Amino acid sequence: MSLDRLNPADLSPPTGFSHAVVATGGRLVFLAGQTALDTEGKVDGGGLPEQFELALTNLLAALRAAGGTPADLARVTVYATDVADYRAHAPELGRIWKKLAGRDYPAMAVIGAVRLWDEECLVELDGIAVLD
Repeated sequence: MSLDRLNPADLSPPTGFSHAVVATGGRLVFLAGQTALDTEGKVDGGGLPEQFELALTNLLAALRAAGGTPADLARVTVYATDVADYRAHAPELGRIWKKLAGRDYPAMAVIGAVRLWDEECLVELDGIAVLD
């Protein structure tokens, strides 16, 4: 199995994502949306960076349960209730990503959402991974 991350020179330079990810071989893992829920199902973390860190931790825990690692992520979608706040925190969110998931960026999108399932949640992440 391999994931080839492509960033064509004729596109804007990517920051914190890859423009395209080509997967060959392996099996697909579809990861459900994860928010800042703790192990008891309660929303934890007051601000966006704290909630992003817990949501990403939860997403990676689901991926590990399937036998994967962050490098296996081919696609991640981020749903944010305040895209301007997400942009304002982008450098800090990037540091959190690198700390937890490393520098192998999947194809990503950030989508503005009016609200998430749990009203207190500010961010949700889902993804697709390709495993050996």
